[in-house]
Amino acid sequence: MAPQPDEKPLAAGALPRRLCFFNAGFLRDRRLRRILTLSGHELRFGWPAPGDGVVVWGRSPYARRGEAVAARTMAPLIRVEDTFLRSIRPGRQGDAPLGLLIDPLGVHFDSGQPSRIEQILNTDPLDDSNLLNRAKAAMVRMRANDLSKYNIHDPDLPLPAPGYVLVVDQTLGDASIRYGGATAASFRDMLATARAENPGTRIVIKTHPETALGLRGGHFGTADLAPGITLLDAPVSPWALLEGAVAVYTVSSQLGFEAILAGHKPQVFGQPFYAGWGLSVDRQPVIRRNRTLTRAQLFAGAMILAPVWYDPCRDRLCRFEEALDQIEAEVRAYREDHRGHVATGMRLWKRGRLQAVFGREKPLAFADPVPRAVAQAREQQKPLLVWAGKAPDPAPQGVTMRRVEDGFLRSRGLGAELVPPLSLVTDDLGIYYDPGQESRLERLIPAPIPAAAEVRAETLRTRLIALRLSKYNLTGALPPLPGGHRVLVPGQVEDDASIQRGGGEIRRNLDLIRAARAARPEAVLVYKPHPDVEAGPRPGGLPPQAPRGLGGVVGRRAAPVAPIEACDEVWTMTSLLGFEALIRGKPVTCLGAPFYAGWGLTNDLGPIPARRLRRPDGSPVPRPSLNALIHAALIAYPRYYDPVSGRPCPPEVALDRLASGDIPHPGGWNRLLSKLQGRLASHARLWRQ
Repeated sequence: MAPQPDEKPLAAGALPRRLCFFNAGFLRDRRLRRILTLSGHELRFGWPAPGDGVVVWGRSPYARRGEAVAARTMAPLIRVEDTFLRSIRPGRQGDAPLGLLIDPLGVHFDSGQPSRIEQILNTDPLDDSNLLNRAKAAMVRMRANDLSKYNIHDPDLPLPAPGYVLVVDQTLGDASIRYGGATAASFRDMLATARAENPGTRIVIKTHPETALGLRGGHFGTADLAPGITLLDAPVSPWALLEGAVAVYTVSSQLGFEAILAGHKPQVFGQPFYAGWGLSVDRQPVIRRNRTLTRAQLFAGAMILAPVWYDPCRDRLCRFEEALDQIEAEVRAYREDHRGHVATGMRLWKRGRLQAVFGREKPLAFADPVPRAVAQAREQQKPLLVWAGKAPDPAPQGVTMRRVEDGFLRSRGLGAELVPPLSLVTDDLGIYYDPGQESRLERLIPAPIPAAAEVRAETLRTRLIALRLSKYNLTGALPPLPGGHRVLVPGQVEDDASIQRGGGEIRRNLDLIRAARAARPEAVLVYKPHPDVEAGPRPGGLPPQAPRGLGGVVGRRAAPVAPIEACDEVWTMTSLLGFEALIRGKPVTCLGAPFYAGWGLTNDLGPIPARRLRRPDGSPVPRPSLNALIHAALIAYPRYYDPVSGRPCPPEVALDRLASGDIPHPGGWNRLLSKLQGRLASHARLWRQ
């Protein structure tokens, strides 16, 4: 059952079911219509009947038609506006909103009358500890991930040296200025006041993103640049910009709201929704607002209780945290992909999915062989995407290179059968299966994470166990198993890169079985052949009687989760089944150095890299919890793709798709390619022999 959105309930009858509109934008904007429909409304064009309402967009010029009809018919007037965590780009560039403020009282930026946000902030107790903890966690998360209303900024761009006064510009004619008790003159007054109150301190004027994009003009230009004043129109991180400021001056910009969340007490020259609660210095107080709130209370009212949030992948209303999950996935994809990529070392059958995942912003340019792709990436100043096994070593100079591999929640079916993945990892340092050099995952695992991230990982872990999901999610039953202590021994493809790069002394499946038997002479060994070995001619097969000859049972074509659940412990070289067993609370012994070994969560008999144990200065590396490992490997490291909506998505959506099977299946062409690939691989091995 889908979680219910948790906006603050309105009084009965406050929002009519049928809403009449008089603006073509309600016809053009599919997302707007969908959110209103999911919120229980029926939209129609035309005159309202008794019991109907009239819906308008904020205080836009087109809203006057609806306002006039509502006044004439005495129909309730509903105003709709964007939420404060909206999209990648502004709406003027075509991006749809992630949520709406549906307001029967007013509109949040119009201080002339109360709005829904103001009502919540004025009257709701805002004392529920769970709500406030959610608000605090979300504030930390938005700051850590550099999330704002629009997200076209680049966190890596250089910033002014710290110690400046930040003056925030806005777009000319913005409704929040006119209806927020301010005028264009307020900006001149703000700048003059900032200079007078901070003599000798550098002043940085931050232009609005839409001004920097050339969509709308601003109030400040080069004519306003006196000595000590600079104009900043680069798309820098708002949070980093606020961190370097000693004071913040704004009229009614959302950056003033984020300044409060960042710990500032901004000087406010208009009457925005965040003024009047004791968290800002208000040059024009709103007498209706005389309550003192904490930052968490302000955030809870404005971001959790007031808005209606939408999940575009699952096409439903959702809680704020789920909207945050989605925008995180979309923002990460934008930041990694907006410059485009040159891609190399990618098999033909993979290219469609790779294009869908990495080519949303700019189509991938495929180039082979690798040296040619490197030269092209260098010439075009684009990042290089390379399938990890084809990556040049050392990494080429002057090129940002990201190695690509399948993620750990991949598909319902094998890559060997050309089933495209739902998750892929990109790594700018190394690759997770190669302990010979640090990978991005290896850096993420011991990094401290907030309590909310631990909770998210635990929730994901609980769902994985309940849904019995794994990397490939194959079906198949185990044979009957004898009683006693059972040890799962997962077979691997013996030429797999994880063994070649991260294996220890034991690198063959038969030797792994012998090692497990020597260590557990009385145990029942359950050998699980690797599905790629069972599916085709890949090295790693055993003589038919080999496991049984060592007192073992063979779980041929069994679903991976079944033997994990049936066994008491796991012995592995570098198999991902070891990680999946850890998720399910099973003891794991590693004879190689997979990514999950060396952190105090496994019994390690293999060659663990020293850097996983001690830092260069000799201090111990922090030991992560199991949930921290899960967060790194399944949430922070991979990128997920929703094949239904065609969008980047969080892991929770991928879990839903894997559990339901609501995934477009590869057709006959893929099956033909699979057979051809298998025959070519077989001939290549015979040739090498």
